[in-house]
Amino acid sequence: MSEHIMRAVTVREFGGPEVVTVEEVARPEPLPTEVLVRVHAAGVNPVDWRTREGRGMAELQTLPLILGWDVSGVVEEVGFGVTTLAPGDEVYAMPWFPRAAGGYAEYVTAPARQWARRPSTLDHAHAAAVPLAALTAWQALADAAHVRAGERVLITAAAGGVGHFAVQFARRLGAHVIATAGAARHPWLKELGADETIDYTTTRFEDAATDVDVVIDLVGDAHDRTGTRSLKVLRPGGLLVALTAGVSPELARAAEAAGVRVTPYPVEPDGAALTTIAGLIYAGEVAVEVAETFPLEQAGTAHARLETGRTRGKLVLTVTG
Repeated sequence: MSEHIMRAVTVREFGGPEVVTVEEVARPEPLPTEVLVRVHAAGVNPVDWRTREGRGMAELQTLPLILGWDVSGVVEEVGFGVTTLAPGDEVYAMPWFPRAAGGYAEYVTAPARQWARRPSTLDHAHAAAVPLAALTAWQALADAAHVRAGERVLITAAAGGVGHFAVQFARRLGAHVIATAGAARHPWLKELGADETIDYTTTRFEDAATDVDVVIDLVGDAHDRTGTRSLKVLRPGGLLVALTAGVSPELARAAEAAGVRVTPYPVEPDGAALTTIAGLIYAGEVAVEVAETFPLEQAGTAHARLETGRTRGKLVLTVTG
C-alpha cells in the first residue's frame, strides 16, 4: 500500500451496521500546529453508532464519513509550529469532537494540544477506551456540576463506558455515589467506589434514592424517561446533567416546576484534562474497563454489540500493532 493511502472505516450512507465498510482512502497530512498520529486502537462509543444511523452528530458530518473520536497511537509527523510533541511520542485523544475526526483509521491528524501522553500503565487498547468517555464524565462532574465533597451524586447506567468513569471521578471528588446497573454489576461498581447500588431491573431509582445533589443521566427520556424521573430524587436546587438526550422543552419546564436545575453538557476536546486523567490512571486511582476488542474490519460487529446496551465498560477496535 502506498504511504499516501490508508485503511479506514467509511460510511457512505446512514443506516445499520451493514453500511460500515473498510476502504482505502487518502492519508491525511498535518497542517501547522497539527500532528499526524498512527492509530493503534480506536474506542467505540454510542455516539458512533447513533451518528452512523443518521442521529447523534450526523447533522454536523458530510458523507462519506470516517467514524470514530477515540484514538491511541504514536506521533508519526508534526506540522509547523508544534512544540509539545515529537515523532515517536505515544499519545491519546478525543480529537475534533463534534466535528468528524476519522478515528477508525490507520492515521489521524489533529491539533497538538488536543492530545496527551498515553498513560504508560495502559496498552493502546485500554488507552483508546478512555478519552471520550472519561472526558464526558470529568467535564460533567467537575465543570458542569462542580461536585464537592459530601454531595450525593446519582449516576444512571453506571456500568457503561461513561458511567464507570463517572463513578470513579465522583468518588475521588468526595461525593456519596449512587449507581444504577443490573445486579450482576454491583460488586464491580462497589470496587470502583459506588456507595450505593440500585438494580434498575427490579427497582425504580426514584423509589430508592432521595435528597440527591446531582444526577448524571446517561440514559435519557427516550429510554424509560430517566431524565424526567430524575427530577423526583433531586433536592431543591439540585442539578440534572442530561448527557445523552439533552434537555427538551418539556424537561426544562418540569425541572422549573420542581424547583431544580437541568443542563445538557456536550463534551469537548481537552488535552490538559486528559493529562490529569492519565496521572490518575498511572497512580492507580482510576481503572479502565475494556469489555472486548475487535479488528478494524469488524467495526460493524462492534457497533451491533454496543447497541445492545449491555456492555460493561468499553469496546475497542485494534487498528495497527
